[in-house]
Amino acid sequence: MAASNATEGLRGAGAMVKKASGWFIAVAVLFILLGIFAIAEPFAAGLGVTLLVGWLLVIGAVAHFFAAFKGHGAKHVILQLVVGVVYLIGGLYFLTHTIMGVGTLTLLLSGVILAEGVLEILAYIRLKSMHGAGWLLMNGIVTLLLGGLIWFHWPSSSVWAIGTLVGVNLLMTGMSRLMVGLAARKLASEGL
Repeated sequence: MAASNATEGLRGAGAMVKKASGWFIAVAVLFILLGIFAIAEPFAAGLGVTLLVGWLLVIGAVAHFFAAFKGHGAKHVILQLVVGVVYLIGGLYFLTHTIMGVGTLTLLLSGVILAEGVLEILAYIRLKSMHGAGWLLMNGIVTLLLGGLIWFHWPSSSVWAIGTLVGVNLLMTGMSRLMVGLAARKLASEGL
């Protein structure tokens, strides 16, 4: 009796995994298609990212305005209002000056990538005696080159940088999720 209940439970779990993995696979395919589009049309994808950042900043501003009046004293209210105004100005800038916003985000992105490259090289210097630390150095050098490429070719790099990087990220995310979804479906069909 207990064995049959356990078998039914496994079948039910397998069916749930198959259904969930189907949705997982569908979302993965959507990510792959969006990634291909972003790589094929990097400037359009960059505009989309800029609009998304603009809306997120506006929503963040509203959240800060609400948080300002939670009753934590005058300093808290003033700080939340100032941060909310900065978020609102940034969000409205990206929403109303989208093309210039792509350029601004590209310049910011190149600075972040350059900083990441420096940090990777510093990590290598601290950990160079560890097995595989050479990968940190290689990643740091490639990251510095990418950040430098974007920085030195700015503002013309604004046309391709954000959209291409987002596209590659979406494509890789989609591929990895697709592989996980297919593996889960295979395990479910084999009876867990």
